Amino acid sequence: MSALLDLPHVSECSVASCGYNHDGCHAGAVTVAGHAGAAECVTFIPLSAKGGLDKVVGQVGACQRSECVHNVALECSASSIRIGAGASTDDLADCLTYTAR
Repeated sequence: MSALLDLPHVSECSVASCGYNHDGCHAGAVTVAGHAGAAECVTFIPLSAKGGLDKVVGQVGACQRSECVHNVALECSASSIRIGAGASTDDLADCLTYTAR
C-alpha cells in the first residue's frame, strides 16, 4: 500500500444490524480479526443508532488474518472486500473475501 486512499473499500455489507451500515459501510476503516479460520469484522457494532461518516465508504484499515491470501504485512491487498453473515450463527459480520492460503 502506498497511501491510505489505496486501502481496499468495503464494496458490500449485508449486515443490517451494524450501526455503521446504512446503504453501505460508513466506518472510516474496518478491522478484520477472528480466530479458528473465521475472519470477523471486529468493527461491527450491534446498535440501532447509525454512525460513521456519511460521505465515507468504509475501507480495510487492518487485517489480523495473516493466513489469508490477500494479507500482505497485515494489510489487505484485495481490491475490495464484502462483509456479511458468517458460516455459524455466532458470526454476525465476517469478511466474505477471506480465503485461507
